[in-house]
Amino acid sequence: MRALVLALAWLAVASAGLAQTFPTKVVKIITPYSSGIGPDLFTRALAETLEREWRQPVVVEPKAGGNGFIAIDALKKATPDGHELLVLANSHLTINPNLFKNVPYDPERDFVPVIGLYRAWFFIAVGADGPYQTIPQLIAGARANPGKLSYGTPYVGSPSHLGSAVFEYLTGTQMIHVPFKDQLQIFTSLANGNLTWAVATAASTAAMVKAGKVRLIAVAAERRVPSHPDVPTVEEAGGPKQFTVESWLALLAPRGTPQGLIRKIAADTQRALAAPEMRKRIDNLGFEAMPLSAEQIAGMIHGELKTNAEIIKRVGATPD
Repeated sequence: MRALVLALAWLAVASAGLAQTFPTKVVKIITPYSSGIGPDLFTRALAETLEREWRQPVVVEPKAGGNGFIAIDALKKATPDGHELLVLANSHLTINPNLFKNVPYDPERDFVPVIGLYRAWFFIAVGADGPYQTIPQLIAGARANPGKLSYGTPYVGSPSHLGSAVFEYLTGTQMIHVPFKDQLQIFTSLANGNLTWAVATAASTAAMVKAGKVRLIAVAAERRVPSHPDVPTVEEAGGPKQFTVESWLALLAPRGTPQGLIRKIAADTQRALAAPEMRKRIDNLGFEAMPLSAEQIAGMIHGELKTNAEIIKRVGATPD
């Protein structure tokens, strides 16, 4: 018993020592996102802010593709010393495990939540010159042409995918799901008429909206969002009631990372999120900072795993 107590005490001292000296080298933040889209832009801004805090290089390493599996596998192989971290969305943590039969990770056992990062609401986007410029027009077009209208998503199991499937279910329509490897191609396809609509964030559509090629016709939220006060909710625009689609991102560490180090990284990240320049970048992206604790993120993962299992079963969403 005495040996166990001594061992635990030594681990606590070692953990505290790691936290005091962290970081001692380059910190790598792995993401499952393509360069240039909202989550990537956010992570790079966060890395710049943390770099000043830590006085060590902080690099973002995009590992897009494979429904996030590539990025996740990289973190699972990382040394649990805080120098390799991972940004994941609720889709990777709570949708994929319910949608795919063989997911090569356990969202509650293979990672250690560090801190929540941000929340983002999704919009219904259409081509600026497309035939469906309102929610009623989109629903009517889908009902008149079953299996003809198409929606694009960045990957199977994304909030866009599940949200679009729920929209089909609630409106009694049947449309074609087109997953893209490169999210930016979705909005090019919307602009040139090869795609009918998409569920996407304001940050990801910003460039094409500014260029006048894509329009946001409704926001899938309970109320209008501050970044786009002129865009009505889906319900206000004549669509299904209480139709919401959101994404939240969290910072994760490899399993086995000492708790003292987790607390250190979380506290530093919380300060970074509160920095004036970072808050401005978050606002410009149309996101909402969400610096929830590791315990709160773990609770959200556990709860949403159950909720999304029920939603996927009810609407019949599939990986196909």
